[in-house]
Amino acid sequence: MKFANVYFLNLLWFLAALVVFHIYIFRRYKILLSQWGDLPLVNKLVSKVSFGKRKIKAIVLLVAFLFIVIALAQPQWGYHWEEMKRKGIDIIIVLDTSKSMLADDVKPNRLSAAKFEIEDLLKVIEGDRIGLVAFAGTSFLQCPLTLDYSALRLFLDSIDPDILPQQGTDIGSAVRKALKTFSGDSKKHRAILLISDGEDHNNSLLNAAEEAKKEGVPIFAAGVGTSEGAPIPVVGESGGRAYLKDKNNNTVLSKLDSNTLKKAALTTGGAYIDAGAGGVGLDKLYTESLSKIEKKELASATRRIYENRFQWPLVIAFILLMIEGLISERKSK
Repeated sequence: MKFANVYFLNLLWFLAALVVFHIYIFRRYKILLSQWGDLPLVNKLVSKVSFGKRKIKAIVLLVAFLFIVIALAQPQWGYHWEEMKRKGIDIIIVLDTSKSMLADDVKPNRLSAAKFEIEDLLKVIEGDRIGLVAFAGTSFLQCPLTLDYSALRLFLDSIDPDILPQQGTDIGSAVRKALKTFSGDSKKHRAILLISDGEDHNNSLLNAAEEAKKEGVPIFAAGVGTSEGAPIPVVGESGGRAYLKDKNNNTVLSKLDSNTLKKAALTTGGAYIDAGAGGVGLDKLYTESLSKIEKKELASATRRIYENRFQWPLVIAFILLMIEGLISERKSK
């Protein structure tokens, strides 16, 4: 036997306190009666009361409370097997980890904001397999498709701009890496979630979007940043904070290129949102768009379902309460 709500068993401490209290009262009732007035007179007043029956009523009431506590704890014994089917889609998150994602036009910076958005997304996803591709000048499969969102969070926490040796922003290769990650012949049930500021140094995203379109994989793009842009922080020569400069020693401003991201999304039949800059969150994008994609069966297993038996102690408690109410405190003639 097991209990589904085992924390209700803590009420047994309260029951134990009631038992101690009743024992104390019944052992000292004569002393307590004498404190009310003259003992012979009090005895005459309560001469028709049966203290034996009072003890029986108290015991019945305490036992009834015991069975109520057991019923609340929801005892379970016996079980049956039930087949559990899990349906969902495969989503590869393609996350930009280039130096430009350290720009702080989105607080605290673009990369951190993107991570927060992914965390919110994982809270609303149910049953979908999620993978993670990180990219800068090159791309890397950080986490394969999985139903273990806790493991995905661990991989997500470890991402920073230094995780990839080659800097730059090659979004096209990252999209192609995501396409290769998908398994199976079906062209349905798959999607790419691209999170980037859209600065494509190799101008390869639109070509990769055409390939994704042929594969039947929609790209849902989330732009992180602002059109006004912000400088890219780097470590200065003295070890302090500095900003990236071009060949003419001018500070480089990194701006959100939403047009390229929108074109890639529209080409594949996906959607574009502004994320992390006061726009629509990834959780809303999932609810309104990604969750509408046709789902497939991702996992099937059998699990043991225990039978609830709380009805039995509840019936016993009800019967005991009825018996307690029928027991008279008066002495038998």
